[in-house]
Amino acid sequence: MRGRISPTVSIIVPTLNEARNLPHVLVRLPHDAEIILVDGHSTDDTVEVARRIRPDVIVTHQNRRGKGNALACGFAEASGDIIVMLDADGSADPAEIPAFINALEAGADFAKGSRFVKKGGSADITRIRQVGNHLLNHLVNMLIGSEFTDLCYGYNAFWRRIVPVFDLERGRVSLEKQWGDGFEIETLINMRAVRAGLRIAEVPSFEHPRLHGASNLNAFSDGFRVLRTIFVESSASNKGSAPDTRWESEQVPPTQRRAAAVLALHGQRNQSEAVALASGESRS
Repeated sequence: MRGRISPTVSIIVPTLNEARNLPHVLVRLPHDAEIILVDGHSTDDTVEVARRIRPDVIVTHQNRRGKGNALACGFAEASGDIIVMLDADGSADPAEIPAFINALEAGADFAKGSRFVKKGGSADITRIRQVGNHLLNHLVNMLIGSEFTDLCYGYNAFWRRIVPVFDLERGRVSLEKQWGDGFEIETLINMRAVRAGLRIAEVPSFEHPRLHGASNLNAFSDGFRVLRTIFVESSASNKGSAPDTRWESEQVPPTQRRAAAVLALHGQRNQSEAVALASGESRS
């Protein structure tokens, strides 16, 4: 009898001058996983270090600035059944990856890391960031009926087939950040996952302090970007239409693109039901 075939895994690692941290991160990643390093044009030897440690690493460069754009570029390159989002600064523990995979294999579409559930935690988050996260988290739950415990955390995993639901194509090259290009990316995909009716499971995760270097996160400016994302995405849901996002060159409206993805995930739905679900009118 043939043995069980495990899903393949792609790990997306956004980097910007992380040469000192990568030796501690890449050596702990599964040897059989596809590692996609998305570099933001580092000025140190980030890429060279990555290739020395993991000769099989796939290196690509983002076409704009910001973590969100880096992830979108990485998602487009991934070939695994499951995609894992992993920070390069050592804050996310690679040993937790099996727990995310187990949640997906148990039936979830999207496995969301949480520092604020039992067995989760953080040795890095500041008091002001924790308060801000809780307030934003409560606001999103109230506006869209979600049950998140940790809105602004970037350690997540999901089946690659749901990527179209997020509507995060690479888009055009630009020197300026566009909609969803920054740290608000986690909030954006979390809210769109809910609006698409995906099965979401929270996975306990412990956040460690950054190993070396300074974080690019700014609690105030990034917090405002997250707040804007919340209101734009929830407003689109209330109006029954998708927000006017950065993809100006796309000919197909975002709601219809996400509806097509919903149809692919939930074949039992008809076209009108899928459009309603993609725009947030229904969560059946």
